[in-house]
Amino acid sequence: MKRTMMLFAAVSALASTGAFAQDAAALAKAKNCMACHSVQTKLVGPAYKDVAAKYAGQKDAEGKLVAKVMKGGSGVWGPVPMPANPQVSEAEAHTLVKWVLAQK
Repeated sequence: MKRTMMLFAAVSALASTGAFAQDAAALAKAKNCMACHSVQTKLVGPAYKDVAAKYAGQKDAEGKLVAKVMKGGSGVWGPVPMPANPQVSEAEAHTLVKWVLAQK
């Protein structure tokens, strides 16, 4: 019984991860993130896979990037500033950043 419950939990986690990625990608499109970013290649801003690589292993990465999504920033990836995104709630920013940091 315990083994069945563990297997069910593992399968549920994998299924929800796929759903999370799909929902987060849709959110990125809806909030116009994809106008300047893509997952694999640099557009106006860096590719999300490059952002994930740069911040890999940093404990404070999610908080830093949530603030950048919401307030904007400049200088980290070159001269083009990232504008503030007042249309993105803090909860949405956390969802987006978790998705970005999971890119490979």
